[in-house]
Amino acid sequence: MPVEKRPFDYEPKPVSADEAAPPPTKRQKATAALRDAMPLAEKMRPQSLDDVCGQELVGTGGVLRGLIEEGRVPSMILWGTSGCGKTTIARVIANVSRSRFVEMSATSSGVPEFKKIFAEAKSELLLTGGRKTILFVDEIHRLNKGQQDVFLAPVERGEITL
Repeated sequence: MPVEKRPFDYEPKPVSADEAAPPPTKRQKATAALRDAMPLAEKMRPQSLDDVCGQELVGTGGVLRGLIEEGRVPSMILWGTSGCGKTTIARVIANVSRSRFVEMSATSSGVPEFKKIFAEAKSELLLTGGRKTILFVDEIHRLNKGQQDVFLAPVERGEITL
């Protein structure tokens, strides 16, 4: 059977991106479905310190920004009205400092859950040789004194940044 040769002026048919890309995996489909279901506010949430507006402490030349960029993130209380950016700032800090970020709510979590997070944070610190965990507790003022006392030792030992 003779092989047909291409003519000298032959140009291959361009392959479109749809034809060249393999079909999406189940994980990619699930991720896309979650992204599509996400509210616009979540999609538009700032991802870097430069994206955060109206917060002087993390703005250019801000005191907190300098500490974050140096990798010296202190434990802190973020205070303000609903929607002012407390959670967003905490997430950006974790992202910029390459820290593990754990978000909890004081209204639905208790001492056992906190102790579990503290143990995971300690393991992460030991296994990775220094990757810190930032624990963001929303509505922390709702914890009673006994619940608040549980945070003292892990924060003082540097196992978590609160």
